[in-house]
Amino acid sequence: MVATRNIVFLLLCITVVTPILLYTDRLTDFNYPSAEHEFIQDVTAFAVGGAKSSHLNLLPQETSTILKEPIGVVYSEDTSNIKSLPQREHVLTRVLSATNEEDWSKGDNPIKLLTDGVKPINQSSYLEKADITGGSVNGEDAIDVDDNDGKLTKSSNASDQVSETILTKQGKQRTGSSSKGNNKGTILQETTKHNGQTPSDARVRKLKDQLIQAKVYLSLQAVRNNPHLTRELRLRVKEVSRTLGDASKDSDLPRNANERMKSMEQSLMKGRQIQDDCATSVKKLRAMLHSSEDQLRVHKKQTSFLTQLTAKTLPKGLHCLPLRLTTEYYNLNSSQQQFPNQEKLEDPGLYHYAIFSDNILATAVVVNSTAAHAKDASKHVFHIVTDRLNYAAMRMWFLANPPGKAAIQVQNIEDFTWLNSSYSPVLKQLGSPSMIDYYFKTHRATSDSNLKFRNPKYLSMLNHLRFYLPEIFPKLKKVLFLDDDVVVQKDLTGLWSIDLKGNVNGAVETCAESFHRFDRYLNFSNPLVARNFDPRACGWAYGMNVFDLVGWKKQNITEVYHNWQKLNHDRQLWKLGTLPPGLITFWKRTFPLNRSWHVLGLGYNPNVNQKDIERAAVIHYNGNMKPWLEISIPKFRAYWTKYVDYDIVYLRECNINQ
Repeated sequence: MVATRNIVFLLLCITVVTPILLYTDRLTDFNYPSAEHEFIQDVTAFAVGGAKSSHLNLLPQETSTILKEPIGVVYSEDTSNIKSLPQREHVLTRVLSATNEEDWSKGDNPIKLLTDGVKPINQSSYLEKADITGGSVNGEDAIDVDDNDGKLTKSSNASDQVSETILTKQGKQRTGSSSKGNNKGTILQETTKHNGQTPSDARVRKLKDQLIQAKVYLSLQAVRNNPHLTRELRLRVKEVSRTLGDASKDSDLPRNANERMKSMEQSLMKGRQIQDDCATSVKKLRAMLHSSEDQLRVHKKQTSFLTQLTAKTLPKGLHCLPLRLTTEYYNLNSSQQQFPNQEKLEDPGLYHYAIFSDNILATAVVVNSTAAHAKDASKHVFHIVTDRLNYAAMRMWFLANPPGKAAIQVQNIEDFTWLNSSYSPVLKQLGSPSMIDYYFKTHRATSDSNLKFRNPKYLSMLNHLRFYLPEIFPKLKKVLFLDDDVVVQKDLTGLWSIDLKGNVNGAVETCAESFHRFDRYLNFSNPLVARNFDPRACGWAYGMNVFDLVGWKKQNITEVYHNWQKLNHDRQLWKLGTLPPGLITFWKRTFPLNRSWHVLGLGYNPNVNQKDIERAAVIHYNGNMKPWLEISIPKFRAYWTKYVDYDIVYLRECNINQ
């Protein structure tokens, strides 16, 4: 009996238990990579093959019915594998959405190519944001990167991402392959259109090109022999010219611009059919080009001349002002014509300024701005030298508008009896017939193309007085020279305490740019200049200069200036003006001041740094665009006008206002 039970038990083990053990062992030995491979194949078949179906947005449970063996993983005792499928769905979805067009062209199975390179699940950076508790991707975490514009868009679920991404990429692949034959220009044009960067003046330029073409055809003999086409082209030229008007961009064009453009194009096509000789058209275009260049040169020369004329012509209001002031001055009695504080004029312990000008309003701004920023205006003395024509008016202005407690002196250059042609070579040269002929008979002197150096202002000795400071102020030790086109923005008393280290001139250097070096002012082809100076030496600026008159006298600077002026009697050593002889006279005698003391360029350069202007102690309107002229740079004008009181009766009567 026992033996029988043992036999039955053995048979049961063989027939029942053994198959179970074998099947369980088979499950535990399940090859996961092969399951992943099978999973990929099934997803590929679903995504690519199922793309033909209209129902692409399958729910997660619908997707799972198509998937095969990997669901068997749930029988494994390793619970970590339960999360593998959703994790791979996250990885697959994210990798699909991040792929580019090149990945699709590398093989027949794009999804397989994408997933072959996926890192192990526990090492993927994508899993940091994946929702591992469910079989679908959270809409907030599934971020799709659009390759066109780089914007981030959110998807509602993983299935939407898979199907939508595949279709998008396939569409891009077809588009890319069809456009391989296009040239760079076409690609750039399409990119421009796609990004909405079409030039704002595209139609304007096309209309202008059409005008040029029409004018070329009208000048050709073959077209002129066709009266009907000639009349038609002339009509089109008038229409397009009226359409263009002053338009600078497409939005300025009228509504009928496209119609005019099409009509002109049709007429031009007729011209091309009649005149098919390209060589003739090229010759005509070349002739038109040369003619345009010639006209451009003429206009540039006229512009330069008119700019110089505007800059040096006294405005009507500034011409009226000295006339009224002169009348008022001579109506005063002799006691009223005297300035107070005359005892300060020769006190070397005070701060002395030298201003040489015939411009009353400009001089007033220099004095007012300096006195306004002085810590103690009573220690400042302004020495003004002007010409005989403006002497009475200049005195009257400062008698009626004194600069606070500062002392004022106004002198007439005609009273400097020591300044004569026997003493000053430059004065002798300025009075010579050859110099007068050079300045006033311009048709005989066409060699100098730069009209700036042909200005008759150089005939005025006011421009050369800066070389005679010790003679003008024999009892002073230091003088601060100021041009009449500067504005002072800070207290300048610190300049008198600067140690010039044995130099005579303290100035701000201007060699930040190459054109402010010596070789731009002096003629180094002359051996005399080449032997004595360095062409790369740094230039400096007139306009705000500290002069040590004691050192000046010791080194006999005025005589150095005279000697060089005598050598330059034929005007071959340097360009006209006062800066070149200044560079020569104060060669190796100039101490460089900090650049914040003096900022230049407000009279010609609209790009002067705003911070530099605000930090500067003195700003200089050197150039043609003076602040009292209408051609001044608008954004710099306020620095000057705030020191002019336009309520003053003389300014109102002469209608001087800004």
